[in-house]
Amino acid sequence: MVVPLPIDRVFPFFAAAEDLERITPASLRFSIRTPLPVRMAAGALIDYRLRLLGVPFGWKTRITVWDPPREFVDEQIAGPYRVWRHRHRFTAVDGGTEIDDRVEYALPLWPFGEAALPLVRLQLRRIFAHRQRAVRRLLLERITDAS
Repeated sequence: MVVPLPIDRVFPFFAAAEDLERITPASLRFSIRTPLPVRMAAGALIDYRLRLLGVPFGWKTRITVWDPPREFVDEQIAGPYRVWRHRHRFTAVDGGTEIDDRVEYALPLWPFGEAALPLVRLQLRRIFAHRQRAVRRLLLERITDAS
């Protein structure tokens, strides 16, 4: 998506771990367990707690790439997936900043976990659609607040 803000105003929003709670659907009961503010850098560890389909679980990620204001990558080191790698990329474009999220994931208990893939894929689409709406709303509020 493209937001009408310069990259130097968009990247800090994503770099603040506490903003992740603000863009996650309330139904997930998402909370960051790592003391805030998290000092974001390559190697930073972040612990979360959330519920998915009513099941509570912990999740721990490591920031494996940190290249402000262009990109960062978080990778699961403990949690519900066999593999989770989430790349956030930011590009200055005419009229603002393009935000590109790419997630690579694999379900646990292969090959049996693959049976849940359609449900997981649907849930992830819902979560990221919610995030996109929330990001747009919160970043556009910053434009209004700055006026």
